[in-house]
Amino acid sequence: MSHADLVKMTAVEVVGLLKQRKVSPLELIDVAAARIAEVDKTVNALPTLCLDRAREQAKRIDTLPEAEKNYAGYLAGLPIAVKDLNPVKGVLTTYGSPIYKDFVPGYSDHMVDTLDRRGAVTIAKSNTPEFGAGANTFNEVFGATVNPWDTRKSCAGSSGGAAVALATGQVWLATGSDLGGSLRTPASFCGVVGLRPSPGRVAHGPGMLPFGNMSVDGPMGRNVGDVALFLDAMVGQHPDDPISLVEPATSYSAAIANPGKLGRVAFSADLGGITPVDPEVRAIVTAAAKLFETLGATVEEASPDLRHASETFQVLRAAQFAASKAPLLETHRALLKPEVIWNIEKGQKLTAEEIGQAERWRGEMYHGMVKFFETYDVLVCPTAIVPPYPIEQRYVEEVDGHRFDNYIDWVLICAAITNTSCPAISVPCGFTKDGLPIGLQIVGKPRDEAGLLRAARLFEQAAGLSLLPIDPVVK
Repeated sequence: MSHADLVKMTAVEVVGLLKQRKVSPLELIDVAAARIAEVDKTVNALPTLCLDRAREQAKRIDTLPEAEKNYAGYLAGLPIAVKDLNPVKGVLTTYGSPIYKDFVPGYSDHMVDTLDRRGAVTIAKSNTPEFGAGANTFNEVFGATVNPWDTRKSCAGSSGGAAVALATGQVWLATGSDLGGSLRTPASFCGVVGLRPSPGRVAHGPGMLPFGNMSVDGPMGRNVGDVALFLDAMVGQHPDDPISLVEPATSYSAAIANPGKLGRVAFSADLGGITPVDPEVRAIVTAAAKLFETLGATVEEASPDLRHASETFQVLRAAQFAASKAPLLETHRALLKPEVIWNIEKGQKLTAEEIGQAERWRGEMYHGMVKFFETYDVLVCPTAIVPPYPIEQRYVEEVDGHRFDNYIDWVLICAAITNTSCPAISVPCGFTKDGLPIGLQIVGKPRDEAGLLRAARLFEQAAGLSLLPIDPVVK
C-alpha cells in the first residue's frame, strides 16, 4: 500500500489496518513525516515535530496492557497531533507565547497521558494563537497558520493548526480545545469535523483552575466516524480532574454504527437574533438544514432564549483570564499580545455583582436548554457567521453592517452554546461561491454526545461532502 493511499484513508480505516498488522506504527510515522515535509512549509500547521519520541512510543505499543488494547478507543499506534496548549512531556510546548518559547515540560497533560495509554502516537504540536486567545491562528513564536483552501485566508482559531493538519492529510486525528468556539470555528473554516464535548467528558489538567467548566478539550477529525473513535480514546475519569466523567457504557463508535432517525430538528440561522450572519453563510446553512427533512425529520425555525449570551460569556471568559493569567500580566506584560492584556484587565475590573449576574443568566440558559430539548432532538445553526477571512485581519470587525467592539464577540454563535454546557459539533455543509468551506453547528442535549454524533453522522451521509485531504491551494 502506497504512502499516498494511506494519507487518504480515514483514521478508522488506518486503525483497522494497524490492528490487523497490515501496517506498522513506525511505517505510519514515516508516512506522516513525509506528508508534513511536503505540505507544511506552505500552511505552517505543525511547527514542532517530535518524531524521535513518536518512534519510541511506537516501539512500546505492543507492551500496552491488554485492557487498553481491548478498549473501544484503542488507536493501535496511530500518529496524532496535540495542540500546543497541552503539555507533552519532553516536547517543546509554547502555548503560542514568547514567554514559553523555550519551555519543555517534564509532564504531560492528563488527556495526553490517556491517549498514550490507548495507543496514540504524538508526532507533532499544532499551532495556536497565544494562550488560545483569538479566532485567528498566529503568534510571535511560529507565525501564522494559513487556510489550505486558500492560503490568503485565515484558518480561524484557536485550534487552527489542528484543523489545517487534518485537512491537508498530515495526521489522521488531532486534539483541539474550545472555550468560545476554538475547536468548532477552525473545523468550519477548514472543512473538517470538530466536537466540543460536555465539560468533564475529557479529563484535563493539571492546571490552576481544575474546577473550570468553560474550556474543554475535544477531538477533531476528517469525518464523524473518526471523531467518534477519537472521543472513545479520550474519555474517562481522572482523580486529578474533579469534574471528569466516567466513560459511557456504549462506545461512541458503536453508537453511530446504527444512527437511527431524528424526529424534530430546531434551526436558527442567528440563534434567535443574537448575532449578525453573513448573507452567503445564512443561505448555505439554511439550505443545509433542510437536508434533515430528507432524513424524515421535521425541521422548525426555533431557538432557545439566549438574549444574555454575549454579556454572560464576556464576563465569565474575562474572569477566567484574570484568574489564570494575571500573574503573567505582572511579570511579562511586554510579551503579551494586546488582546490578552485587554481580556485580563477586563476580568480584573469585574465586580462581584457582574459575575453574580452572569452566573444567574448562565443558569437560566441551561434550564432553558433542558426545556427546549424536551421538544427537539437537536438544534442546528451556523458554526461561524462568516466564511474564512483574509489572514492579515486579526479578527472579524464587522458583519452585515454590525460592528463588533472587541476581538472575540464575532464568535458568539459558538460562545452562546458554551454557556449552556451542551455538546456541539461542526460538520462541513457546503461551500461559498469562492470555494471556501462552511460548517453546520449541531447542538445536542446535555451530556448526550452519543445522540449528537448520531445526528451528525446522519447529516454527513446526507450532505455527501467527502473531499479530504487536499493539497494547499496557493493563490
